[in-house]
Amino acid sequence: MESKIKKIAVFTSGGDAPGMNACVRATVRTCIYFGIDVYGITGGYDGMINNKIAPMSASSVGNIIQYGGTILKSARSKEFRTPEGRKIAFENLKSHGIDALVAIGGDGTYTGALKFSEEYGIPIIGCPGTIDNDLAGTDYTIGFDTATNTAVDAIDKIRDTADAHNRVFFVEVMGRHSGHIALNAALAGGAEGVFIPEKENEFEELIEFHKNKRREKQFSIFVVAEGDEEGRAYELANEYQKHFPDADTRVTVLGHIQRGGKPSSNDRILASRLGAHAVKGLLEGKQGVAVGVINHEIAFTPFNDAIYGKKDINENLWIMNCILTRS
Repeated sequence: MESKIKKIAVFTSGGDAPGMNACVRATVRTCIYFGIDVYGITGGYDGMINNKIAPMSASSVGNIIQYGGTILKSARSKEFRTPEGRKIAFENLKSHGIDALVAIGGDGTYTGALKFSEEYGIPIIGCPGTIDNDLAGTDYTIGFDTATNTAVDAIDKIRDTADAHNRVFFVEVMGRHSGHIALNAALAGGAEGVFIPEKENEFEELIEFHKNKRREKQFSIFVVAEGDEEGRAYELANEYQKHFPDADTRVTVLGHIQRGGKPSSNDRILASRLGAHAVKGLLEGKQGVAVGVINHEIAFTPFNDAIYGKKDINENLWIMNCILTRS
C-alpha cells in the first residue's frame, strides 16, 4: 500500500472507555504490518503539548487487549483549546516527523482533531471511544457494550436485595445527554421503567400506571440516565415517594464503575476493527473523518457529522420497553 505517510501517532483522550487498549493495540500492529513507524502520545492532547511522544513496537502493546483503561493515559486539555497550545503540539509532532494521527475518544476528542486538522492540515482519523454511544457515524462506540454489561450486572445484584426487602430502587447509570446505556441495561435487567433524556413525561405516565395497577410483585427497579442535572435519580426517587409514601425507596448511583473492568469480547473486536481501519484509511488518503461500523460494515464519517449529527436511541427497543413495562 503506497502512501506518503511514514509515521503515525496514536493517542487516547477524554473519558476512558473499556476497549481503548484493544484499539491502541490494533493501531500499532497494523502500522507495523504496513511498514509504518508508529508512536504513542501519553496523556492525550496534553501529552502532545508536553512532548510525551515515543516510538511504539509490537512489545509495547503485548498483553493489553484484556485490560480496561488505557496504557496511553487520558486527559482533557484546556491548553489545547488555545491557538498557542495547538501550535506547540504541532511543532512537537513535526520534530518527531509525525505525518498523521489516530485519535481515540469522544466528541471532545473529535472537536479538537477537527480544529487541529483544519489549522495545520495534518491527516487525522478518529476512533469512537466513549461508553455513552452518543457519536453519529457508528452503530456502537468502544466501551458501550462493556459499560452496559457492567450496569446489568449491578442491576442483577440490586434485584436480589430489592426482592429480599420489598424495596424500590432507582439505579442511575451514565449518560448525561444519551439514554443508550440506560435503555439497554433496563431491558436486559428486567427493570420496571427507564428514564432517559430522549423521552419526556415518562415518569408521570409510569406513576399513573402503577397507581392503577395491582401488582403481586412488591419490589421494583427503575433505571435512570444521569441526565443534565446531578442527582436526577434522587429527584425521581423523592417524587416517587410522594406518590407512594409506604414504599421503601432507595437510590444507587453506579458512577465510574461503568468505565472500568475488562472489555467485553464485542468491545475488543469492535476496537480492533476500528484501530486497524483507521490506519488503513490514513494510508488510503482519508482524513478529517471518524471510522465506525454501520450495519456491520466499516464506514467513514466527516468529523463535523460525527460530532453534531443526531444519534437517536433505537426506537424498536423503546417500544419493546414500553410493552414490557406496561403489562
